[in-house]
Amino acid sequence: MAIALKAGNTGIAQFNVESEPELDALSAVAASLGVKAPVAIRINPDVDAKTHKKITTGKAENKFGISYTRAREVYAHAAKLPGLKITGVHVHIGSQLTDLAPYEATFIKLAELVKDLRADGHNIQRIDLGGGIGITYDDETPPDPKAYADLVRKYIAPLGCEIALEPGRYIVGNAGLLLTAVTFVKPAEGKTFLILDSGMNDLIRPAMYEAFHRIVPVKAPNPEAELALVDIVGPVCESGDTFAEDRPMPPVDNGDLLAILSAGAYSSSMASTYNARPLAPEVLVHGDKFAIVRRRPSIDEMTALETQPAWLSEAKA
Repeated sequence: MAIALKAGNTGIAQFNVESEPELDALSAVAASLGVKAPVAIRINPDVDAKTHKKITTGKAENKFGISYTRAREVYAHAAKLPGLKITGVHVHIGSQLTDLAPYEATFIKLAELVKDLRADGHNIQRIDLGGGIGITYDDETPPDPKAYADLVRKYIAPLGCEIALEPGRYIVGNAGLLLTAVTFVKPAEGKTFLILDSGMNDLIRPAMYEAFHRIVPVKAPNPEAELALVDIVGPVCESGDTFAEDRPMPPVDNGDLLAILSAGAYSSSMASTYNARPLAPEVLVHGDKFAIVRRRPSIDEMTALETQPAWLSEAKA
């Protein structure tokens, strides 16, 4: 909080605050620095986004935001805190939405709330509508951005607020892929496994969300090649280290390159060095040009963060 507050003059518009304890903590830090933190309170509208349970964030039972029914009470509390300046309202109901109905239900509630908050004397200048518009991973039909914009224009624009949007996945999701190689083709009892050199540490969405990603050979296969059902897995010692089960694939051999598509969102950003696996390098491609924009760290660089306490060395001696 202190770092963000000290950087406030560089353009931080607001803190999107999730809870009353966070409001109190932010106010205390801001007051100690002699500044006022611009805040928007995240509202939980209790709207079902109709997406995967692990990425829905706007239902009453989710951990996110302040209950819609308590919003006016919490804004009244925030207005009394010395280190805060109320500037807006924030909402985000989930990710990978393919239906606009949850957005409409949310915007209707949000518009009424802003009117009530203004009637209570709060100067609401900004509305952050979050993100969540889905993309095509398999056969989904994402919402039309124009239809989404029409909802914003209908319900939110008349409020006269600055509007913030967070369409991250929609912009970058299908702009990236995870390039990987087949390490082994492993026949097993009633199964064939394609074991890749990428693992769940590189792309965790299938393990965490049962998410679907198209996986295709980089070299176009013979169009007449017979497809076979295979499990496509990584090398990590976890049964969850699986990218696809019973996926129809053309014949591939050890060393063949595969592309795991739609990996521009939540692949690199959720990657880890689990199982002491270095992060994959990131390569930016533009036309016939490419550049490594994040290199792969070495094992020595990874282990350089570790130290052995002196008392352990002394104990061994």
